[in-house]
Amino acid sequence: MRIALALKNLQWKSLPVSLVLKEHQQDKYLQQNPQGMVPTLVTDKTSIHQSLAIIEYLEEQYPEPPLLPSSASNRAVVRALSQIIACDIHPLNNLRVTQFLTEDLGLSESQKLVWYHHWITEGFSALETKLEKLGSNGRYCFGSTPTLADICLIPQVYNAQRFDCPMDKYPLINGIWAHCMSKPEFIQASPETQPDHPANL
Repeated sequence: MRIALALKNLQWKSLPVSLVLKEHQQDKYLQQNPQGMVPTLVTDKTSIHQSLAIIEYLEEQYPEPPLLPSSASNRAVVRALSQIIACDIHPLNNLRVTQFLTEDLGLSESQKLVWYHHWITEGFSALETKLEKLGSNGRYCFGSTPTLADICLIPQVYNAQRFDCPMDKYPLINGIWAHCMSKPEFIQASPETQPDHPANL
């Protein structure tokens, strides 16, 4: 969501919700998002949950610069790339899942990493093949400007690196990461630049 807001050059206010401190499970936040997950976008008209829904809302409300291609077929391609990450990789590796693995099922940290690496490898291998078939230039997932797919990919690569996932088999993904992370919109949306990051407290 932060990347999309930056790419759209929109003004917004961040209200951090700590997953580590379980602030997302407190009544105050649950009143905004009964699912108790982040992010939530609160506007003067509504509250929107789920990252893809939020980004699609921003795309419809603020169409420039576009985050989806102009043709229906190309929009479907970008949405499919995005959903490989947002639907098939990320949900298996997010904090509530990894905490359940260790705290409820009793897996060790090393076993948790096996789980994490498995789903990253399976997802990124398929994504790398798909990018290759689409003729990705290794700068963006699709086309010559950032799209919804890049917005989904960059945070997942960040997490993969944080958990020491081997990345040498994904030259296109690595190229997209390097290119996007040279852009100010992606830099300003990164975790390290946020006011609630431990380094900034």
